[in-house]
Amino acid sequence: MRLRTKFGEADSGRWLVLLCLLLGVLAPTAAVLWFMNGALNSQKELTRRELDQAYLDALSTQRKLFTERSNTYWKERVAAIERQASDHPAAATFELAVHSGEADSVIVVTRDGALAYPTPTPAPASDPVEHRKEWMEARRLENSAATLAEAAAAYGRLAAVEQDPDIAARALQSQIRCLVRKGDKPEALRLIAQHFRGGRLMAATDLQGRSIAADAQLLALHLEPTDRLAATLLHRFVADYNNGLPSSQRLFLMNELRAIGPQALPTYDAESLAEQYLESEGAGRDEAGLRATRVPAVWRIASVNGQVIALFRTSTVLAATNTLTPGSAVHAELAPQTPAGQAPDWQITIPRPNSATSAQISHRQMVSYLWVGFLAISVVTVTALIAGQALRRQWRLARMKTDLVAAVSHELKTPLASVRLLVDSLLEDEKPDAQRTHEYLELIARENLRLSGVIENFLTFSRLERNRQKFEFSVTQPDAVVQSAIEAARERLHAPDCRLEVEVSPNLPPVRADESALVTVLLNLLDNAWKYSPADKHIAVRAYRENSRVVFAVEDNGIGIAPREQKKIFRRFYQVDRRLARDAGGCGLGLSIVEFIVRAHGGSIAVKSQPGQGSTFSVAIPEAA
Repeated sequence: MRLRTKFGEADSGRWLVLLCLLLGVLAPTAAVLWFMNGALNSQKELTRRELDQAYLDALSTQRKLFTERSNTYWKERVAAIERQASDHPAAATFELAVHSGEADSVIVVTRDGALAYPTPTPAPASDPVEHRKEWMEARRLENSAATLAEAAAAYGRLAAVEQDPDIAARALQSQIRCLVRKGDKPEALRLIAQHFRGGRLMAATDLQGRSIAADAQLLALHLEPTDRLAATLLHRFVADYNNGLPSSQRLFLMNELRAIGPQALPTYDAESLAEQYLESEGAGRDEAGLRATRVPAVWRIASVNGQVIALFRTSTVLAATNTLTPGSAVHAELAPQTPAGQAPDWQITIPRPNSATSAQISHRQMVSYLWVGFLAISVVTVTALIAGQALRRQWRLARMKTDLVAAVSHELKTPLASVRLLVDSLLEDEKPDAQRTHEYLELIARENLRLSGVIENFLTFSRLERNRQKFEFSVTQPDAVVQSAIEAARERLHAPDCRLEVEVSPNLPPVRADESALVTVLLNLLDNAWKYSPADKHIAVRAYRENSRVVFAVEDNGIGIAPREQKKIFRRFYQVDRRLARDAGGCGLGLSIVEFIVRAHGGSIAVKSQPGQGSTFSVAIPEAA
């Protein structure tokens, strides 16, 4: 009745443990499902926020990259103009920059900060003929309408005798002016054609440095609009940037040509833009970098040395941005109404992730949560199953131990009872018989031997359970180890299809080792060499000294081992080719045993092998001290 009660209590305890395990599975599962539901409900909003933040971060990064790239681009562009300025005059630099498209207009400044181009209008020079009697008389006649013919004749005489081209041209200019006022246009046009369409007066200038010949051609066009030669010559004047024509006169002449009719004037816009800039900003040195100007929709950038200020219209700047982001989804625009002197405020836009992308990301996150939840529940379930199996094994082990104790107790009880009975019989005999006593003692010895066997079996079982192994180290000769291994494997190694080669270096130092364990090492290596070699086997066993160590090497001509497999072959139960292992025999423990023994001796093992070229296993054991 007590026994049944104990077993009933044990069964009740087991069911209680199983119930706890079941609750340990159900409670975490419910918690995981609850958390998953909350996570999935908030995932859409979280994904949207993450996408918005990612968009803002990407936008900031792209803006920074674009700004750096833009600054570099404009600096290189104005640097190219500055290199031209070092090799050409200021006017030629202006022309080259505009014609090449490097800038919409250019301001060229000298090293000391003075304006080089557009050239400023100089103050009138002193007139060398101001107090000459002939010039004073001609001017007096010009002041009266009644004496214009006499004034024209007087200016003509002065021009004829004057040696200075500038003064002669001024006299002719005054003569033509008088003729025009008098109404004699044919004579005025004749003088223009005679003196200002070739010859020494073409380079003549007035007191402010303006070209007299260019003004004469403009007058001819006003007098005779169909005069194609005058238009052509005037066009040449304004297009030639090497003739020293002042920029103010050049722009004035361009405006006059445009008023007469459509004209091809490539630098007109550049000249106009330069004039507008100088009127609003001046020609002072400017800070580096693209900056807004007071001229609407116009930007400037100064070179490093400050000798060149390049001007760009907003349309040019925007067109250049397309070259900075070719084939890219990045779009850049200039913020409107940038204050003068400020760097451009680039408005960068990149495509936003569409709803499909957001839904796709949300779906991926949902799938990730589901997988995580599934894995968590699976881990809990598997853990519970493993725990159940462990408990089951523990219950079985406890029962086995109980049965073992009972069996051992029974095995020990029987011989002890027999010995006790025999001893009691001997003690009760007042006159012991020698023959009978001898027989009883033999029985006692036999039972004692039986008892010792039972105890030894029990101890052996205990050692096996604890996996303990002892080595008996002693000074061992390497040649003896080799010889013992060869003798133990003689039956295989001396077969007709096997050629054995043994090479032991003379006078090898002894090693401190368990000789039988080292023999086991060599036997395992020889067994592998024999099993994994072809029909014509060639096996070599060598022993030699290397760096204070004795090396035992086993070489074969077998199938070899791939490099990626060489670190795995020392694992327990690992086999490179299971089909070949089944044919040759073995369970994959040989090399793991070899490695265990070698490391227990303080040595090392190495393998050199190539598929189809055999293998060489080398075991290095330290010399005995």
